[in-house]
Amino acid sequence: MAEAITSRMSFTSLKRKQPKTFTVRIITMDAEMEFNCEMKWKGKDLFDLVCRTLGLRETWFFGLQYTIKDTIAWLKMDKKVLDHDVPKEEPVTFHFLAKFYPENVEEELVQDITQHLFFLQVKKQILEEKIYCPPEASVLLASYAVQAKYGDYDPSVHKRGFLAEEELLPKRVINLYQMTPEMWEERITAWYAEHRGRTRDEAEMEYLKIAQDTEMYGVNYFLIRNKKGTELLLGVDALGLHIYDLENRLTPKTSFPWNEIRNISYSDKEFTIKPLEKKIDVFKFNSSKLRVNKLILQLCIGNHDLFMRRRKADSLEVQQMKAQAREEKARKQMERQRLAREKQLREEAERTRDELERRLLQLKDEAQMANDALMRSEETADLLAEKAQITEEEAKLLAQKAAEAEQEMQRIKVTAIRNEEEKRLMEQKVLETEMLALKMAEESERRVKEAEQLKQDLQESRDSERRAKQKLLEISSKTSYMQAAGTSSSSSTVPPTDVPSFSMLNDSLPYDFKDTDMKRLSMEIEKEKVEYMEKSRHLQVQLNELKTEIESLKLKERESAMDIMHENAGSKQNTIKKARRAVCI
Repeated sequence: MAEAITSRMSFTSLKRKQPKTFTVRIITMDAEMEFNCEMKWKGKDLFDLVCRTLGLRETWFFGLQYTIKDTIAWLKMDKKVLDHDVPKEEPVTFHFLAKFYPENVEEELVQDITQHLFFLQVKKQILEEKIYCPPEASVLLASYAVQAKYGDYDPSVHKRGFLAEEELLPKRVINLYQMTPEMWEERITAWYAEHRGRTRDEAEMEYLKIAQDTEMYGVNYFLIRNKKGTELLLGVDALGLHIYDLENRLTPKTSFPWNEIRNISYSDKEFTIKPLEKKIDVFKFNSSKLRVNKLILQLCIGNHDLFMRRRKADSLEVQQMKAQAREEKARKQMERQRLAREKQLREEAERTRDELERRLLQLKDEAQMANDALMRSEETADLLAEKAQITEEEAKLLAQKAAEAEQEMQRIKVTAIRNEEEKRLMEQKVLETEMLALKMAEESERRVKEAEQLKQDLQESRDSERRAKQKLLEISSKTSYMQAAGTSSSSSTVPPTDVPSFSMLNDSLPYDFKDTDMKRLSMEIEKEKVEYMEKSRHLQVQLNELKTEIESLKLKERESAMDIMHENAGSKQNTIKKARRAVCI
């Protein structure tokens, strides 16, 4: 009984000792996670748990973001999670996002997971048009995104239409040109094929290197008012503070680099920026909410700390991370080279195997043909032997017939000698008969001519008799008429009038036609451009080529204010950014 009471009391005490927890949902760019957190946990406890789960060591770039009344806020590390103005409904949701951006992604991003999270976030911002990107650069970035997802281009696998379901370009770019999805896919694929050999990490790094040169990369914008009440935009990024017109987020009116700012402070809704040089006036502005001022101050402090940190020697932790990253990169490079050699050897072995198989099939075909030829030769030999035997028998038979024919010829010759005399007599009789027949034919012809002559004479006599009778009748009728009239009249003839004849001369008019020579328009074939030694220069040429290619398809009436400002500003902002980086360093 006592033991039961003791065990029950120990169980009750254990139950009381178990801390109360609440559920938190963390949403990253490519995953969702849920954790059970203790009620007393601070923001740093939750943030460290998420970073350990992701295997992330470059924690200074990231934060846990949430939304309060349409205003973005970040979880404070030294404050309890539930003490923030977050919804108390479970699970409490936070977004794990990049809060600060590096000045140079290639030098500062060490871990692959850090690079991948930045890639996904920047890609989303470009597609959602939170970062303005020119059309030609959008196509190039899309080709690197495809390389990161699909690997090397393979025409047998990546056939037409394989990007139909992918979201690769901002809608603004698609609507700006009279181009079909197939035309966009063709241009993206053309550049995608040039990225052969790049790993996912390399393709993502190239994507970020291009994106970091855009004007709106890494800039957090806030609506402010100056002393005159004019609405402006304040931009906070890794290089400093920038003041923009409300309609132009690309080119700042004024910039305050971090190394030229002495102090930043706010009182209620008024924010004050004090430059390092006393000659420059203090810049003051007001924000709409106190919470916005707190957020601006957080971003200013964080970006300024990273700005100063970059200009100092790396910490021991960062040096270890970079050393490990270099070793890992070297290991991956060796692994890729080994895989490339194995792939090359495998391809050569497959080509050798295919060649041997082809040669084997060829030899089999040749052997089959030789076997068929041999069988045909054997059949031909049998037929020739049989034919030779038949020919031999026929020769014997012909020889026998030739002997019989010789005997018959001798007999005929004897008979012919005997009949020669009879033949001569017969020829004489035939000759006499022919002479008699000739005479009879001549006599017959003479008799026929005589008969014809007699017929002619008879006809002539009949004609003469008819004329005589006619004349007699005329004479008789004439005598009767003269006796009745007593007189005779003479008739006169009027010579016929000559009818004139006309001749028409047809004149033909000559026509001369001149052939016009057609001149053919010759088109100049654009010479292939020489590859540039410098990578950035080659990239700019590619971007200009694409821009020129699709310029004719652009719909001017659909151009946004951002497009026009970017086209007018050109690469001015990039030059300013690079110059500012150099000054800050």
